[in-house]
Amino acid sequence: MAILSSSPPLTVSRPLTSSNCRYYPYLYPLGHQSSTPAPFQHLRRRSISVSQVCAPHEIDKSSLLVAETESEDQLWAAACLRVRSFYEFQPSSYAIQDHKRYLAEREFEALKERISGKREGFRRVSCINATLPLSQLPSSADDLCAACKFTNDGEDRVVVGTLDVNQCLRLPDEITGMKPEGIGADFARAYLSNVCVAKELHRNGLGYELVAKSKVVAREWGITDLYVHVAVDNEPAKKLYMKSGFVYENDEPAWQARFLDRPRRVLLWFGLAGTQGL
Repeated sequence: MAILSSSPPLTVSRPLTSSNCRYYPYLYPLGHQSSTPAPFQHLRRRSISVSQVCAPHEIDKSSLLVAETESEDQLWAAACLRVRSFYEFQPSSYAIQDHKRYLAEREFEALKERISGKREGFRRVSCINATLPLSQLPSSADDLCAACKFTNDGEDRVVVGTLDVNQCLRLPDEITGMKPEGIGADFARAYLSNVCVAKELHRNGLGYELVAKSKVVAREWGITDLYVHVAVDNEPAKKLYMKSGFVYENDEPAWQARFLDRPRRVLLWFGLAGTQGL
């Protein structure tokens, strides 16, 4: 599925933007060009299995913020969480930190490009993040805090979940939603991608919070039909979306999945009631 997807290289001066991702819908970076440097070509995007679920840490929901990204610092933190969630690294691998930064920079730059409206085929894109105060996270999440921290109004916070809402007719290399039909369909359809939650905080309902916020944003845009692609064997992700009201619409052809060398996906749909007139 694509509970995720994107691509970036950087020159960042921060401000507007592994482990397991339990709700990973499996989406490859939008517009991704397979240009991984030779020393890192042994690394691949991970395919998360149901058994890869970490012991949960209960959070204080009163301090949780789920909102659209407003700064590059926060966007950078989201890019780092995606690299941490969607790729699997061997600790002993050569120059692994350099490669993690390279992947984060690719995601960061691509995300900025999509949000700014510079990516052809995307009418509008928003990055939605779930964040918590640094002080609320356990010592066992030190790696998460170091990688995904940002500062907001003088407070140190950590991006613990993220996703993109993409207003477009279709996503690259993905099957296309069938609703709505006719002229203007590309303006009324949106897709979720790059959905992930930090492994340390699974089972806290963060995936549901992110999806719920994405529906609010999509309605504000005038979207009538919301879609997400999910890997066929990604049971946690399918459970998340179906409990959020999504239903099955279509399957990716097996030949396409083989051609793209990835797990086959199903396309799930959610109708946004009451959108008309917004």
